[in-house]
Amino acid sequence: MVELLNKSRDAQERAPKSSKLLLVDDEENILRSLQRVLRREPWELTTASSGEDALAAMAAEKFDLVISDARMPGIDGPTLLAEIRRKYPWCIRILLTGHADITSTVKAINDGQIYRYISKPWDDDELRLIIRQALAFQYSERRRLALEKLVRKQNKELKQLNESLQDKVSERTAELKQIADMLDLAYKELRRGYVTATEVFSSLISKRLPVDLRPNTKVITLVKAFAEFIDLGEEQHQNLAMAAALYNLGKLSWQDDLFKAPSDLLDKNQRLEYLNYPVAGEQLLMALEPLKETALIIRHHQEKWNGYGTPDRLGGAHIPLESRILKLAVDFVEFQLGLILERKVSRDNAIELLKRYRERLYDPELTDRFIAMLLELAPDVEHADPSILVLDTLRLKPGMILARNHYAASGMLLLNEGKELTAFLIEKLAAFEKGKPGGHRYTLYVHKSEQDMENLA
Repeated sequence: MVELLNKSRDAQERAPKSSKLLLVDDEENILRSLQRVLRREPWELTTASSGEDALAAMAAEKFDLVISDARMPGIDGPTLLAEIRRKYPWCIRILLTGHADITSTVKAINDGQIYRYISKPWDDDELRLIIRQALAFQYSERRRLALEKLVRKQNKELKQLNESLQDKVSERTAELKQIADMLDLAYKELRRGYVTATEVFSSLISKRLPVDLRPNTKVITLVKAFAEFIDLGEEQHQNLAMAAALYNLGKLSWQDDLFKAPSDLLDKNQRLEYLNYPVAGEQLLMALEPLKETALIIRHHQEKWNGYGTPDRLGGAHIPLESRILKLAVDFVEFQLGLILERKVSRDNAIELLKRYRERLYDPELTDRFIAMLLELAPDVEHADPSILVLDTLRLKPGMILARNHYAASGMLLLNEGKELTAFLIEKLAAFEKGKPGGHRYTLYVHKSEQDMENLA
């Protein structure tokens, strides 16, 4: 009884203060019994003695909930509720049925998609509780839809604000805090609304960077592939993907020159601001309950295996696993974009740098597995641009156009972006490749064309 009372109070708190109920039964005494049971509730009650009368009442005014008897002459209960579902899908439907009305109950469930069925004779307290819970569910769904509409509106406004973001950094940071608060409310109602939020934030970050210096998409692709490669748990996989989308969130208040400067060339003040961005990103996300694990991954993704990282100087296995993975992916991508060293490095050189620092900056075992994935699954694993093909020298064809600069292992530029490949150049590349240690092949990025696709088919 105590549990029933607690459930009743909880449902009453979450339900709207007033609702309109339609009670349908061909027996007057049943209708009077229902009215007696519900007379003290804050609901407006309307009765109908047949399915035809019920449909006429539904056409005349809007009802929140319908309770119908199963067996009635003319239009029976299951048929009535199925018709109400078709015409008025927002209306909650409950069936009153006898113990022997199994066929009617099954039909109501299948065709009318009823919320509940209640057996006769009913328990008065249980009947009131079921109605309260149904109305609370309906109210919650209506709020969910309203919040979903609000989120779409806010997302549209955020995209429009991107164009002037450079001149309004302080204002945008405050707005992001407001959006974070709004998304916290949205999650309680929508549960999975935070997925949309990560896409919005990732889009905001990318808009601050030149097209050729946007790492997020590549980092996301890499961590997802690696999570599958090492069979990471589903929840860890999801949190890691979210962190990859949002790891740059703490940089939104930076000036443009800091965004483009390699981290190894920053002055003292810039260095302090750079070292703080993982914490700033965590603080923006901590208010969101479903993103707390993601925020923690972001906080620690610049820790180093030797314990000399930031912000907490964690070392070894004390660094969260997902943070160790994210650092590998971030550094591998940012090496190639020129966001760490003074110059961009090739994919192959980026792999060599991961090997070189595998016991200082990175988890040695994870580094070996990460590199194994890169070599086993080919460079396509970190590449998400559908207009570019990623090929080794054996798959190159004369006439292809380079989409990125190509460097030798020493860092010397071999071929510049936009260069058209000839049979002679391909032969030279193959010759250079033979002199590389380890037997690794060059990786080249070329623009797609119809002829390319035919040659590769």
